[in-house]
Amino acid sequence: MSIEIANESGVGVDEPSIVAAARFALDRMGVSPLAELSVLLVELDVMADLHQRWMDLPGPTDVMAFPMDELDSARRPDAAGLGPALLGDIVLCPDFAHDQAKKAGHSLLDELHLLTVHGVLHLLGYDHAEPAEEREMFTLQNRILGDFRTATAEAARQSAQREADSKLLGAVGLEDSDRPGPTA
Repeated sequence: MSIEIANESGVGVDEPSIVAAARFALDRMGVSPLAELSVLLVELDVMADLHQRWMDLPGPTDVMAFPMDELDSARRPDAAGLGPALLGDIVLCPDFAHDQAKKAGHSLLDELHLLTVHGVLHLLGYDHAEPAEEREMFTLQNRILGDFRTATAEAARQSAQREADSKLLGAVGLEDSDRPGPTA
């Protein structure tokens, strides 16, 4: 899966983590590993311009999704049997998201993960204009985010355990399996 990220926002964020959230969501939705996605982080004024131009709404917003026109709108990209596709672009505004994160009581990165998953779902044809659509989309979004957080925490735990094991092996003079041992 090709996910390109460009940070033009001036805000330092953990870009690989945002890509990981997007990749996790796409994997969970069964999107082809050959799919392509672009994530762009922008400043408030750029987001306000996009919001006005494409949604005819004033001021900036947190996330916008721009699906590619080449996709068959009658068939979502997460449908079985779909091959490679250029999914589209997700545009995030970290400055706008920062205020939302504070109100929600979590970190900016947590908010950007949420917005990334939200954008992915929009690219896959999900919407929240109607109450039933909103329930479906937000239930799916929350499930994906929960699974992503669990997987990320488990990966961090395993990494810390490997590091601790390596230090212990080194302290007692045993060879670490990552280092080449003596050859016969």
